[in-house]
Amino acid sequence: MLRRAMTLIVSAVLLVGFTLAALAVPVPYVVASPGLALNTLGELDGEQVIQIEGHPVHEHDGALSMVTVQYSGGPDARMNLFTALSAWLSPSQAVLPEEAVFPPDTSAEEVTQTQAAQMDNSQDAAVAAALNELGIAYETAATVHTVSQGHPAEGVLRPGDVIVEVDGEPVADKDEVVAAVKDRSPGDPVRLLVERDGGKEEVEVGTVESGAGEPVIGVTVETDMTFPFEVEISVGRVGGPSAGMMFALGIMDRLDPEGLTGGHRIAGTGTIDPQGNVGGVSGVQQKMVSAKREGAEYFLVAAESCDQTFESAVTGQIEVVRVETLGEAVDALEAIRAGDTDALPRC
Repeated sequence: MLRRAMTLIVSAVLLVGFTLAALAVPVPYVVASPGLALNTLGELDGEQVIQIEGHPVHEHDGALSMVTVQYSGGPDARMNLFTALSAWLSPSQAVLPEEAVFPPDTSAEEVTQTQAAQMDNSQDAAVAAALNELGIAYETAATVHTVSQGHPAEGVLRPGDVIVEVDGEPVADKDEVVAAVKDRSPGDPVRLLVERDGGKEEVEVGTVESGAGEPVIGVTVETDMTFPFEVEISVGRVGGPSAGMMFALGIMDRLDPEGLTGGHRIAGTGTIDPQGNVGGVSGVQQKMVSAKREGAEYFLVAAESCDQTFESAVTGQIEVVRVETLGEAVDALEAIRAGDTDALPRC
């Protein structure tokens, strides 16, 4: 009996030991938790989040808060199974495969650099979208960013060239250049007028067929924007494109004498493009928790992300408003200011 009891005890101890060891093994998962909520109308480290120079600005009550997700884990700091299981049981956290945040063969530093670039691009797009919504003109230019080796443009075009005309027709942005080049058959040449080194030069570039069967010359073109006044947005080390819509609304509030919120506290998430289209984002459940902790009354979310709101731990505790464009977001804020919220589009 004593030997049998000792065997059972030893087996139990070993089982517990193996279980604890298994729980301590690093696993390739990432935990998403509610992150920072930052009022774009307020301050960060003693400075205005949105600073505008060269145009009259205004300050108003209320909040237009961007919200973020905080990630833990990853290739350089893997969590153990116990931590992952604990997060999986939490109503405000999500457990994701590591590759959902850190693509294969990509370091954490590269991910950070990509997110920083996305943040910069989203801020430029937010300024453009805000000015478009307000009817304030700004200048655009179609600038060559890269030239592909082995394509017709190699040796003819250079990074930094500004494409002014295509086949004699003026172009002002990336979309107009792409549309003009596509308006021919693969193999046909295209005449370009470019600005280079302070002068203008006309060049002819051949075309080849892309994988999609369309004519291409072998360059990437981006739309560079020059605004009539300076807008600087400071959010610390936050990265990614998902605050674009809230940046655009914050800029508009600073430029509008009456303001957009009517003193209400609004939070939201969604990307933005210069035309004011609001795109979907991930981590909405965690962002809604951050918004609620910040005291937000309403949460603006891209229509593409509506399905995520139903899984949030705070659904029903905060008014969720669905938007597809910056104009719709502005209309929603106008209804909130007026107290006429029954017709607000909801997820």
